[in-house]
Amino acid sequence: MRWHGDPNWLIDDPEHRWMLSGEADRLRSFFAQPSGWKRYGWRGFDGSVDAERPLELYSAARLVHCFGIARMLGDEQAGGWAAEGVRLLLSVFIDPRGGFLDIVAPDGSPVSGRRNAYGHAFALLAGATAVQAGLPRGAELLGRAREAIDELFWDDDAGAAVDEVDPQGLPVSDYRGQNANMHLTEAFLACFELTGEAEFLKRARRLAERFVITGAAPRGWRVPEHYTREWEVDEEYGREQPLDQFRPFGVMPGHALEWSRLILGIAAHDPSFVRADEAARGLFTRAVQDGWDEDNGGVRYTTDFHGAVVGSARMHWVIAEALAASVWLARTTGDSGYADWYRRFWDWTNRHVIDRVGGSWWHELDADNRPASRTWPGKPDLYHAYQAVLSARLLRPAGFAAAAHHDL
Repeated sequence: MRWHGDPNWLIDDPEHRWMLSGEADRLRSFFAQPSGWKRYGWRGFDGSVDAERPLELYSAARLVHCFGIARMLGDEQAGGWAAEGVRLLLSVFIDPRGGFLDIVAPDGSPVSGRRNAYGHAFALLAGATAVQAGLPRGAELLGRAREAIDELFWDDDAGAAVDEVDPQGLPVSDYRGQNANMHLTEAFLACFELTGEAEFLKRARRLAERFVITGAAPRGWRVPEHYTREWEVDEEYGREQPLDQFRPFGVMPGHALEWSRLILGIAAHDPSFVRADEAARGLFTRAVQDGWDEDNGGVRYTTDFHGAVVGSARMHWVIAEALAASVWLARTTGDSGYADWYRRFWDWTNRHVIDRVGGSWWHELDADNRPASRTWPGKPDLYHAYQAVLSARLLRPAGFAAAAHHDL
């Protein structure tokens, strides 16, 4: 396998493509056991499921999305897992008072009465994928998720979604954030690619304009994470929790990379988005300038608004988004510099992130590239790594389900 120092090792190298296909299979196999709803539980480092830990909406919906894509790529076993997950979302997670429960205990009872836009964004994405994959009750899942977002979360005046609501759709805190809205952007694009409904594309662009063009561009393409109730940037939020899983203090280079990919996806459908190329390039450049460790490799977790490192851990989802963004930029711009970054990212991932003994990818490394678990214990996530290994197979910016259906 050619990994180091080979100038001919490019995104479309046949040997690399062969490796990516095998890695996709290996990642899915980590979730082969156990059967039933336990498959959707939190996994430890060895792949075993923590039977005492509650099930979470975002995590279960991500797996449905990934397994649905796998079915479209010919894995019927994964298709069975996806169908199993759709049933789970439409039974245990459905709340008759509205929307989906965010967290349920192992016995299926609710853990919290709040509704979170983050989890609902992934339920919508899972629904769009389920329909494209031809899964039973996929349309029902999509409809339920769409209805919940429209009725509980979407603020059309703001052009964004609130983060947390009660079952009646009333906000339960003054916090507003970009993370859930970024994932809603991905889900809206998937729904547009499925249905052709202009409203989905319109919402995706409105979100990009709010959080990237208005929020990040004036700050040198550093993406503000946290906002007040009036949608003003809150640069102090999270100072006491700098390594939080979802709301850490400061700026997250990984989200700039994720937005870079999403911006290109919007522009692929909306040529009038004239600042898309500038934004995608600016976000990527800022992320690697602030986040990439020239000595040890890897993209750091968080910085402040001046680029100083706050959290030096390396999260697997960040390098996964770096891989995807570099592919999409290389394809859309023709700039070989992005292919060079892709090589560099994969070289580091191959050396440090892929766990060839225990399976899957290490979800967190420390600044010296050693496995850690301060923020992310275990290996519960397939979504980021799986999409990363599929990225090089995409010939144009598109949602992964749409690409699996038409191009891959």
